[in-house]
Amino acid sequence: MKLATVKINGSELCAIVGAQGLVLIETINAAEAANWSTELFELIRVGELELLTEWYGKGGKEKLAQLEAIPFEEAEYGPLYRYPRKIWGIGLNYVKDAEELAAVDPSEEPVSFMKPDTALIGPLDAIRIPPDAGKITAEAELGIIIGKTCKNITEAEVYDVIAGYTTSIDVTASDIHARNQRYLTRAKSFDTFFSFGPELLTKDEFPDPLSIQVETVLNGETVHSNRTFNMKFRPWFCVAYHSRVMTLLPGDIIITGTPGAVVIRDGDIVECHIDRFEPLLNPVRD
Repeated sequence: MKLATVKINGSELCAIVGAQGLVLIETINAAEAANWSTELFELIRVGELELLTEWYGKGGKEKLAQLEAIPFEEAEYGPLYRYPRKIWGIGLNYVKDAEELAAVDPSEEPVSFMKPDTALIGPLDAIRIPPDAGKITAEAELGIIIGKTCKNITEAEVYDVIAGYTTSIDVTASDIHARNQRYLTRAKSFDTFFSFGPELLTKDEFPDPLSIQVETVLNGETVHSNRTFNMKFRPWFCVAYHSRVMTLLPGDIIITGTPGAVVIRDGDIVECHIDRFEPLLNPVRD
């Protein structure tokens, strides 16, 4: 099941992506005499997403075709939600090929960092270049959405605690980071430096997160592309590893690294392309 958040009369409401368009959860509630949460973060937080997924798989998908839908060309997307408790990022996670993957030191640990929710924007929102920050780069990344509270879990337990996956763009003030590696958090934390959406794909429809292509696209040209198989730290590991650091909560986001960064400037459009998702696009403004 695919879900998105759309802007309706000043509100940001959750919808299921159907064949003819986006069907609001409130439309489904009216038709099914149900009371699902109408915001995606709440669906995840209170544990309703799995129940909605079950409804979808047991005939709900077919029912969507009979309900009023917002045509795709008329939809105005917001970020999936605004206020995750945590946004974790993984750096330097892709290698070029199987030979480099085999050479990775098994004792190596992931480079990880956090981003504030004030950095968060959605599809087609502008990435704003901060004054006097120097070179700015953007990276397409696969995002993992946590679905259940978890702590100290194993990799075998990860599937049960994730809600699904999404597209994301991580932005960095590269010159600030280059001055001192300790400046990573500051370089990653400017307003508008994290975009995600427009779709969440639930885990049941994404059983093999190692078989997909992730692409960083600038002004319509694919600049970097790689398979998730070439991650040094695979999605299951990333979730289990960070659960040993702190309790992960519903709606937390882990972005899993990039096949490559591009320098962005005023007037550019940067995109994240991942198999099975609608592309995530953001313009760049000075």
